[in-house]
Amino acid sequence: MKFLLLATLGAGALSAQGPLYDRYFSDYYFRFNPTAGTASGFHQYDKQLEDYSAAGVQTKITALHGFEAQFAKEPASPDRDLVLSRIRADLLEYESVKMWQKNPDFYSSGVTGSIFTIMSRKFAPQSERLESVIAREKQIPAALEDARRNLRNPPRVYTEVAIEQLPGITGFFEKDVPLAFNEVTDPDLNARFKASNQAVIDSLNKYLSFLKTDLLPRSNGDFRIGAENYRKKLLYEEMVDIPLDRLLTIGYSDLRKNQEAFRKVAAEIDPNRTPQQILDDLEKDHPPASGLLQSFRDILSGLKAFIEQHQIIDIPSPVLPIVEETPPFERALTTASMDTPGPYEKVATEAFFNVTLPNPADSAKDTEEYMESFNRGTIASTAIHEAYPGHYVQFLWVQHAPNQVRKLLGAGSNAEGWAHYCEQMMLDEGYGDKQLRIGQLQDALLRNARYIAGIEMHTGKMTMDQAREFFVKEGYQTKPIADKETKRGTSDPTYLMYTLGKLEIMKLRADYKAKMGDKFTLKEFHDNFMKQGFPPIKIVREAMLGPDSGPTL
Repeated sequence: MKFLLLATLGAGALSAQGPLYDRYFSDYYFRFNPTAGTASGFHQYDKQLEDYSAAGVQTKITALHGFEAQFAKEPASPDRDLVLSRIRADLLEYESVKMWQKNPDFYSSGVTGSIFTIMSRKFAPQSERLESVIAREKQIPAALEDARRNLRNPPRVYTEVAIEQLPGITGFFEKDVPLAFNEVTDPDLNARFKASNQAVIDSLNKYLSFLKTDLLPRSNGDFRIGAENYRKKLLYEEMVDIPLDRLLTIGYSDLRKNQEAFRKVAAEIDPNRTPQQILDDLEKDHPPASGLLQSFRDILSGLKAFIEQHQIIDIPSPVLPIVEETPPFERALTTASMDTPGPYEKVATEAFFNVTLPNPADSAKDTEEYMESFNRGTIASTAIHEAYPGHYVQFLWVQHAPNQVRKLLGAGSNAEGWAHYCEQMMLDEGYGDKQLRIGQLQDALLRNARYIAGIEMHTGKMTMDQAREFFVKEGYQTKPIADKETKRGTSDPTYLMYTLGKLEIMKLRADYKAKMGDKFTLKEFHDNFMKQGFPPIKIVREAMLGPDSGPTL
């Protein structure tokens, strides 16, 4: 497999970074993460599934240590540092955090995602993609058996979440996977699929029974990863080396700033009503279900025009993403999403902005409640975050990144930080009104609460119940949202990345403006930011301000 990337892409598609970088991607990155290969556009991996066995994990660890030693000897450079950080992040996960021993959902959702990547994009005819689905499905029962052997005293919340998720996952294989390949007419192919798919369903039902009767009673583990692992996780994944107490001070400061702005905007809208009453009214301002897709189409054109008129950022392609109803096999997983092709996808190159419509079988009351989540403010903030100038525009830029490291490796604090930054930046530049602003601030407060709760829970300073209360009292969220966000934070420790990245970008912008003086333009700043790919902000900062550019926050 050593020359697989070279043979697949052709020499011109690879950078001049050298054979060590190429071996990292072929001999580790895609070899052990074939689902990432499919998502990136390398379809020679489509019939492979991740090795979930303990021996497979140890093989990964051995390979990672080998690559760590080799890259440590390479001359320092931003790309070398990015690869080395990713290697160390993976080692931290496999050797210290060990979600593979703690989280039952790691397996059931993981194998589901492997099938989903083949279903979600039409990079080949249905029959050809179905062959790949069958090949992966045949390996899923063994993966779930590996889960039973690997899991050791998980936190009770992890097992409870996995149990809660499994009926939907099983339904995904029962209904959605067959529906995605309903045009296949070959009887032999359909028979083989029916057999492999039923085997997966049977394995999932067996797994659910195992979780309920065996694992749950002995799920007494601690979800907290601890201060040292948390510090290392931020250092390796986001290149943030700021002490946790300093990060908390920064987080609380931004929380208070957004709370005050929220109260101020609410009072400007109507001083005689509470902020919650104003939010309740805003939720009623939504299109009919039949007009939801057109509402998104209309707003995308308007956002793109606003960006061009106000010189916000260059948009590398005039092609709008295709707004469509979320495909049936995705509706249980998302309400709105941006489905962009991998950086090396050559066939299915369209980008889809998927929006899930209410179920036609729902009652009028349920439909109304669902549509309240697509009020005017939410439609705007979702379109900004997912498309213009958020994830879709960044995707367009990543296609032009200079090498495979910058196209394939990045940081959540950049990708999600950029999309979250855009929500505020666009309003700061004059888009929208006070009603949109209060919605943006509520979203910002949700991300503030994630930032603080993630650190506090995983360092032992906040219980889950205290986190739930914090989301309600300080983050201005409802109790159901608070419960969902708290559970997410137990297994997603660094979901502070939205606010963290946004604040890093805002500080970078202020420092870059000070450097450029009268020559500063927002468009030039954003374009230079995008040229870097989506690595940790530290790398972007050094590229734009120099090696002695100061802290990211």
